[in-house]
Amino acid sequence: MKVEIRETLDGSQTLYLGELDEHYHSTFGAIQESQHVFIQAGFKQCPQSDIRVLEIGFGTGLNCYLTLLAGLGLGKKVWYSAIEKYPLPEIVWGKLEFCYHFPDSNPEWYSLIHQAPWNCEAEIQPRFILHKIESDLLGMGWDKLPLVDLVYFDAFSPEKQPELWNPSIFEKIYDRMNSNGILVTYCAKGVVRRTLQSVGFGVDRIPGPPGKREMIRAIKNR
Repeated sequence: MKVEIRETLDGSQTLYLGELDEHYHSTFGAIQESQHVFIQAGFKQCPQSDIRVLEIGFGTGLNCYLTLLAGLGLGKKVWYSAIEKYPLPEIVWGKLEFCYHFPDSNPEWYSLIHQAPWNCEAEIQPRFILHKIESDLLGMGWDKLPLVDLVYFDAFSPEKQPELWNPSIFEKIYDRMNSNGILVTYCAKGVVRRTLQSVGFGVDRIPGPPGKREMIRAIKNR
């Protein structure tokens, strides 16, 4: 997969995948989008002191890195699992500069996130345990995943990868979530909202990040 680095409107970078004509993040602001959708609307809505997170689409590792920073700032311990079919090589992720946008950042943590071995747990920091899973989402062994409190659904758009937004995937995710668990995604399409509702989620459309009017936050057994 050939990708190119592009700058977004908030000064942070994203990747462009020509094969799908798709960006990894919003062109209005990569960090802005991730902070709004996954941290503010997701992570900061979880009351637990110990949180288990599942990310669908590890990508650049930005959501993971921001969660590490947020967890440390809030004094929470995080177990973070992420599923990715196409891990980025160091020649790509090593050029990304997300960690230089935060005064409390540590570039070493971002490197450790990417250098952590796949398919086993790794301690990035004493309060942040990472488990990266190299797998096709459609062929996942879902029963091996722990129950989670929060899901970041950050797959490529339904137009580009419709097979990842179907009821069977959301049913499997629902089954691996604790009661009152939260799922957040940048997508607000009606078909996605109805699919989530059909498998049991309570679904709200809430204000989206810059460049998007709405996003979805879904709750299990609300």
